Amino acid sequence: MEQQSKAVARIGSIETGGERTATTAGGEDLAVLAPAAAAALNLLADAVRLGGADHDDIVQALKAARVDEAFASVFDAASERVMATADDPYDFDVRLHADNLAGAVGDVRRAFHWL
Repeated sequence: MEQQSKAVARIGSIETGGERTATTAGGEDLAVLAPAAAAALNLLADAVRLGGADHDDIVQALKAARVDEAFASVFDAASERVMATADDPYDFDVRLHADNLAGAVGDVRRAFHWL
């Protein structure tokens, strides 16, 4: 008798919007990529709900996939971008915004550290 896989889905590769079409200016590529990232995380959440894995297996799989580093790198890139595009790098509001984004990087890493 043939055994069926318990996997919800297997992703062989991920094609970004930038790979399918030329990257657009003005952040339009983020309008494509951010929902795709959210959809991937929702697929992961569904797989966790449907799967029979326990807490430790789930956390170890997330850590092995380096989900925390990928998520943290988004905030890190955003922080760098805020400062790179600032007219005045000493403007308090701009620095506060960049510092808050940089703080989120540490928060994401700490959250995974304590799991």
